[in-house]
Parts: sequence; C-alpha cells; structure tokens
Amino acid sequence: MRSRLVAGILGRVFLTITTTGSADRPATDLGFLLHKHPDKAQQFSMSHGTAHVLYPEADAQRCTAALLLEVDPIALVRKGRGKGRGGAPDSALGQYVNDRPYAASSLLAVALRSVFASAMKGQCAARPELVAQALPLRIEVPVLPARGGPELVDKLFRPLGWTVRAESLPLDETFPEWGDSRYVRLVLEGECRLADALRHLYVLLPVLDDAKHYWVAPDEVDKLLRAGEGWLEDHPEQRLIVGRYLARRWSLTRQAMERLELERLAESDDVVAEELDNAVDEEADTEEKPVPLAVRRREAILTVLRSARAARVLDLGCGPGQLVGALLKEGQFTEIVGVDVSMRALHEARRRLRLDRMSERQSERIRLVQGSLAYTDSRLKGYDAAVLSEVVEHVDPARLPALEYAVFGAARPRTVVVTTPNVEYNVRWESLPAGQVRHADHRFEWTREEFRQWAGAVADRHGYEVSFGPVGPDDPEVGPPTQLAHFRMAGDDDGGGGGPEGGGTSREGQGSREGQESREGQGPEGGGSGAADRSASARGKEAAA
Repeated sequence: MRSRLVAGILGRVFLTITTTGSADRPATDLGFLLHKHPDKAQQFSMSHGTAHVLYPEADAQRCTAALLLEVDPIALVRKGRGKGRGGAPDSALGQYVNDRPYAASSLLAVALRSVFASAMKGQCAARPELVAQALPLRIEVPVLPARGGPELVDKLFRPLGWTVRAESLPLDETFPEWGDSRYVRLVLEGECRLADALRHLYVLLPVLDDAKHYWVAPDEVDKLLRAGEGWLEDHPEQRLIVGRYLARRWSLTRQAMERLELERLAESDDVVAEELDNAVDEEADTEEKPVPLAVRRREAILTVLRSARAARVLDLGCGPGQLVGALLKEGQFTEIVGVDVSMRALHEARRRLRLDRMSERQSERIRLVQGSLAYTDSRLKGYDAAVLSEVVEHVDPARLPALEYAVFGAARPRTVVVTTPNVEYNVRWESLPAGQVRHADHRFEWTREEFRQWAGAVADRHGYEVSFGPVGPDDPEVGPPTQLAHFRMAGDDDGGGGGPEGGGTSREGQGSREGQESREGQGPEGGGSGAADRSASARGKEAAA
C-alpha cells in the first residue's frame, strides 16, 4: 500500500532526508529523531494546505523520510497579501497562477518547523543520545527557486559543511533553446546533526526564494537568530541571509545585524579571553599570588560606585554576570540590572548566580534583561549608575555614537563608569604578537590619549564631568593595562570624583573654552562634532520610535 502511494506522488515530493546505517546504529534511528514512525504515513493540517510525512524506504542500511506539502492556492490567496507577504506575485492573475504549490519556499520552511519541531530543537526523549550524533545525511529538494542561481546555492550551503549539487532546471524540456529557469534541483550531502540540518533548511530555503508567504513581523528577528544559532554569526554571506530572510525590512535587518555583531562577544570562550586579560606582569620580587586583572577591574568599578553612593546600578553588557555577582554581595546596591543582547549570556548569568536558589529577598534585588546598547531603552532610565566594563571596544566605531546617545543622552544615569583596554600596554605581553589586539572581537583598542579625547567629548556633549584612573600596574612608559573613566553628571555633588587606585586622574568636560578647543574634531570617532551629536540623537530617537 505504501509503495503504491509513494509511486503516485513521488514527482511532487518537496523534500527528502536520507541517512545510512552502521554496525552500531541502524538507519531507522532517523524515525526516532524526527518523531515519525517509519511504518506509518502521517498527515498534518497546515494553514495553507496539508503536509504528509512518509518513508519510501526504511531498513537498517538506508532510511529516507519524505515531506510532501500540498498547497491550497485558494487558501494561499485568501490568507496572503502579495509577494513577500502572501508569497505570490501582486498581480491579480499571479495570485492564482504561481509556483507556490510546486516549488520549495517559505511554505516548506514553515512545514519543516511545524512537523519536525522537536527534531529542529534537538529534542528526543526516547533516544536522547542520538541528538548530538552527526549523521551521514543526503537531502534532496527537487524544485527549489533560487534567485541567484546555483552559484548562490553553493555560497550559502558549502560554508556549513555540505557537499552541494545544484542543477539548473530548464524552462521547458521540450524547448531547450529557451534556456534555464530560476529553479534548481538541490542535493546536499554531509555529516552533521539532524537538528542543524533542519535549521539550515528552515533559514536558507526562503532566502533562496527571496520571498515569504506571510508578513514579516518583528518577531521574525528572534526566529532567525534562534534558527541561526551556532552558524549564522560566522557565515560569510550573513548580510545577504539576514536581509533576504527579513524581506529587506531595514529596521529589522539592522536590529538582527546588531544582535549578531554583539552575539560574537557572548559566544567567545570566556576562559581563554580572561587568561590573556589576567596575564598582567606583577612586581618581580613579590611572593604573593598575583591578583587577576579582571578582579582588579571589578574592584576599581566597585570603588567608584561606592564613592558615588549609587544604590540602583545598571551593568550594561553584563555577559555571564561576574560584575553582577560582585554587586550582589554588597548591601549598598539595592537594585542591580544586568543587560545583554545575548540570551545565551543571560542564561549563563542566571546559572552562575544561581538565581533559582536565591532567597526571595536577594532575588528581588536583581534583574537580567535582554537589550541592545545601540538603541534607546526606556527601561534603563532613572538609575543612579551605569557600568560599561570592557564593552565599547566590541562595538563598531560607526555604532559608537548610537551607544553614546542611548547611555548618556537617553538613559542619563548620575554616574557612568567605562573601562577599556589600553593598547599601549600590549607591548608588555610577550604572548601577544605586535600589532594585534587582545581579543579577536575587539573592533579597536584605544591609547590613553584617544580614550581621554573620546570620553571628554562625550562629557561635553551630554553635560557630564569625567575623571580618569588606571586599573592594574601603572607602567611609567606605557601606562596601565586597563583604563577607567568616571563620568559624573555636572552639578551632582553626591559622590566622589576621584578615579580608582588613587592616581592618574584628571578632570575633563568642565566646559572650558580651552578644553573644548583641544578636543574639537579629535579622537577616533571625531568626538565633539555637532554633526556626530545630531546623528547619534537621530539614531537613538529612531530606535525609540
């Protein structure tokens, strides 16, 4: 019975997934991962038709799962709104005569997510050990719209480890002189986890089609980043993928790119990063265990916050929560908010802080929220202090004015503490090659003078006073490994103005003509120009809207 059913519909199968077995793993384990029994043909109602799952072949040596999507063109028109939203062309005829029932598109991507939801999430209660195994997979899509041709198909899938075969289909086999159509027959082969393979298809099928059958709403950014976790942030065609997936909606594309950019920091190996960070030379004759630079930095920040008598504190770019944990240990800080763009980093912070085991009184003092520092956020207003610890150097220089406005122009805490590496100190590390920055994700590293110019210009533009201090051993030639700026709202007498470790501080941002002239048009960001100020303000207001 099953063979007759397969023979009748094989020409319309949209997608097949095939794996082969081994001595210790039968191929039919594919059924466990997909949560679909190989001996049963199943169907599922979709908003635009019906999805069928069946197995044309299933034995210990070879197993193939087929997903067939029968699209109802009338339902597609009634529920859609045109190309990029309804998936069909905008013309009246085109809404009824189109390729949606026959070609892989966002309809198939949605069917994959709905029918194989658990498999895509990497869940398998019956055989959990299978989830992490890389399987030999062959995926075939007989008719795939590819705006960009076989070359683009190869550019999208090959960096993910697939062997790609994309054959252009003729416009009409009877008239080969008409040339090729925009459709390809796609075959992917490779070894990877099934969950990863499904996520690749979920994102890249509609990207190749360059259209979606539904309206692209803001929540599509979260869907894209969830499905792209672990591969999209490093994909060489990232910008094209994001733009097409989000139907070229600029506001959503910009948001996704910003989150992917900052995600790289959260994805980095914290241990490796801190090994270099903590490799600060101490005095040669000391017998005490050297204090890691990361610990010194947190203590310097706490010193400033204590002197400022801050009670409600923002940790902007909190990462896995080391500073949040240090703040939590001191009763002075009654409300602590950790902000990070990465949900993974926030989950790690919750785990490290053991929020689920805290007393109610302690847990009420702390909140961890997701947010991007390049956009204004009303949740961040009204706090005593904000900390940007080793954050600014991870932001593209072109985005610094937006971060500046979001923190100093919109949130406007009374006190802001900024720490960043001193690039001059890099020569003291023998393990760091000349000319390289300390972390692969650093977009820049400032000299002491560049940092003072930037901080002074920020203070002038937004009505703050700023003082500076060293963190770590202050080398007489190259300065400290980390530099700190303490911004204090002008006219605010509540709190000290000195830098950490009692030395190397200076006052900036007093509004003097001499100080303003010395900073005008200087620094890596052209700090002090009115145009930059207006640009940052406009970007911040646009994001707030």
